[in-house]
Amino acid sequence: MEDYKLGTKVSVITMIINLLLSILKLIAGIIGRSSAMIADSVHSASDVFTTVIVIVGLKISSKKADREHPYGHERLESISAKLISEALILVGLAIGYKSALNLYNGNLVIPGRVALFAALLSIVVKEGMYWYTIITARKIRSISMEGDAWHHRSDAFSSIGTFIGILGARFGYTFLDPLAGIIVSLLIIKVGIDLYKRAVKELIDSAADDEVINKIKNNVLSISRVKEIKNLKTRIFGNKIYVDIEVYVNEELSVREGHDIAELVENSIEKEIDTVKHCMVHIEPFFEESKLI
Repeated sequence: MEDYKLGTKVSVITMIINLLLSILKLIAGIIGRSSAMIADSVHSASDVFTTVIVIVGLKISSKKADREHPYGHERLESISAKLISEALILVGLAIGYKSALNLYNGNLVIPGRVALFAALLSIVVKEGMYWYTIITARKIRSISMEGDAWHHRSDAFSSIGTFIGILGARFGYTFLDPLAGIIVSLLIIKVGIDLYKRAVKELIDSAADDEVINKIKNNVLSISRVKEIKNLKTRIFGNKIYVDIEVYVNEELSVREGHDIAELVENSIEKEIDTVKHCMVHIEPFFEESKLI
């Protein structure tokens, strides 16, 4: 619940800043007659929409397990991240289409100075918002917030391209304004695709990375009465991990002793690796001819 409160606080603050910034850039784009700046303002406005998705996703995924959802609601945050990635891709396509249309039709004008200043302000503000959001996202392990952070950075990239395009256009290279919009759109689409892949990976029970798996193995094998690991499976569930493990123990141990070892293994994994939500341990008797599978 504390993670939800922290994530929501950061998201609300960035949403308000985004709203004000998008209005400022839209006005600057209209007054300064810059298609790149107008496109940039639309990108900032889309950040407001994705931040709302983050807030909703954080609220739902923070709910405790219930009768209908005994494994919890963490996976719903991955769905939120997937929606954000799709929004990023759509925004990128829209910006690219508009910019390409202006370039093709020859709608080339020299942008005003106000658009240049707005682009510079946007670069500073959006990069600051990226770091503000990404630090919190990593702290609470929120993929949807991380996606929102990258949305802020893609907006900073967008503003850099806009700044270069407007500056070039003011020096007489008017084609640079819409060209910058096209380049920025490709960067936004790439970020969206990368986030989409990550979100889908969390939705299809992908295994944890090698670092986590090796850490699990080392923790389990450090328990003196565990002979070997027979089988180890992990699956990502939202921002959490489920572990299923089979370990060999002395065949002569009692059921009670085997149970105690299983608890040691479970506690070792769940306490040492904070992303593990639950560990299921199965005990196997160890014979000299036992083979690892």
